[in-house]
Amino acid sequence: MRKSATDRSLHGVCGGIAEHFGISPFLVRLPFILCIPTGLIIYIILDNLLLDTPKSL
Repeated sequence: MRKSATDRSLHGVCGGIAEHFGISPFLVRLPFILCIPTGLIIYIILDNLLLDTPKSL
């Protein structure tokens, strides 16, 4: 699982999770938004743990 290079609202965490599972990024972003502040803490942890998708030339 990696951060998305194309579907980025902030850092690409939710877009990367959505690409990995083949679902809509909205369905991944919604729980993060609804579960503030816990969702924010999880988002920050995932942002630091997930690798960036390599840039294509």
